[in-house]
Amino acid sequence: MELYCVRAEFGTYTKHFLDGGYVAIGWLSENNLSNIKTKDELYPLYKSTHPDDKSNVVIGQQVGQIARFLLDIKSGDYVIAPAQNTEFIYYGTIEKDAYFYADKSDGCPFLHRKKVNWNKTPIRRSQFSVPFQNTIRSSLTVFKISHKKNFFTTIERPDLVSKNDRTVEYDYYTTVLNRILELDDQEFEILITHVLTAMGFEGSEHTGKVGDGGVDAIGELNVANMAKINIFVQAKRYKLGKHVSANIVKLLRANIPAGGQGAFITTADYQKKAEEIAVEPGFPRIGLINGNQLVDILADYWNEIPVEFQEKMDLKVGLVAK
Repeated sequence: MELYCVRAEFGTYTKHFLDGGYVAIGWLSENNLSNIKTKDELYPLYKSTHPDDKSNVVIGQQVGQIARFLLDIKSGDYVIAPAQNTEFIYYGTIEKDAYFYADKSDGCPFLHRKKVNWNKTPIRRSQFSVPFQNTIRSSLTVFKISHKKNFFTTIERPDLVSKNDRTVEYDYYTTVLNRILELDDQEFEILITHVLTAMGFEGSEHTGKVGDGGVDAIGELNVANMAKINIFVQAKRYKLGKHVSANIVKLLRANIPAGGQGAFITTADYQKKAEEIAVEPGFPRIGLINGNQLVDILADYWNEIPVEFQEKMDLKVGLVAK
């Protein structure tokens, strides 16, 4: 059982996917591909319909995606489709004898389709691990996702995790989080400031006071001078198992100036209502980072954290306890 992502043109046609019970792609729209058995059969079809594509790299990438959709995605596999509101992801399972060649009668221009039994309730992207979220940023339309364990755990189907993937993940996260909890409030807030700097935020500084209810750190991310993001962060150490309430998230929101975005970073987790408040329309968006996601981020940027904090937490590369 595998896990794939099939995009719907930045979510434009995700509702069509859900209402029609399918996923779809739009390449080779003039050709019914029911009888295609191998990837090699797709090359002449693609070249005849895309004569301007001269690069073998480009041709190989596009044909690879068509073959992945047509030949690799099989009955019983799971598939995800990001919603137009990128905060959410839909998932479902591929049905038996899934492929069919459609028309455009439902308004979706993608004619190569596979039947899907969708779960109609979406999952918030923020519920997944940081590596999973990074994976689904791929620019490809059709791609395989390797982080199946995190996906199946998040949708509350741990029984679908293969025996080979059943590592003792919980102990790893718990060990690192307990080391973080050994920091005091100020040390934790300053650590988060260093993380922001490592992630590329300029001018990151610690602004909070111990015990306050507002902003603990700020930073500005300049993406190649194409976009700027001013972020206002609250960082709170809470015991493992605790869930941050909506009211606490609202306190941060009240301290975010116009044009800014927020981030709440904790060692614990969030109540469902807090997750809803964080992306409520008409208010500054607040990214919620829970304990496990914080560990993922630290693992990515550990070498860029000041040595004083590395020594204080007594962890080595990979966040393994010394």
